[in-house]
Amino acid sequence: QVQVAESGGGSVQAGGSLTLSCTSSGHRYAGYCIGWFRQLAGAERERVASIDNDGLTAYADFVKGRFTISEDKFKKTTYLKMTNLEPEDSAMYYCAAEQNPRYARGWCIADDSGYFGQGTQVTVSS
Repeated sequence: QVQVAESGGGSVQAGGSLTLSCTSSGHRYAGYCIGWFRQLAGAERERVASIDNDGLTAYADFVKGRFTISEDKFKKTTYLKMTNLEPEDSAMYYCAAEQNPRYARGWCIADDSGYFGQGTQVTVSS
């Protein structure tokens, strides 16, 4: 059973930075995808960034140049470094993990099986 757990959220002022962590378990070291998503109350979850076991990364247009996804394979931890944060980035952030993911438009798809964590809240004040 694949499991993930997010941490690292908090409150920052606009222009500040945060690094989120996603610790995963239950998947093999080969053939996986880890994705970060965010969701506002009442809104649909949106894709933010993803990384696969070969290091292929993808980003949503609204975070390109500001967010960086990376991983420590030995710790099975994926990071989302967020810089130059804007109030519009305020949301609950989730990670998901997928074994043997499919790929679409340059993204590995991390949420087909729905293995999400509980999320971590990010609040950016102006």
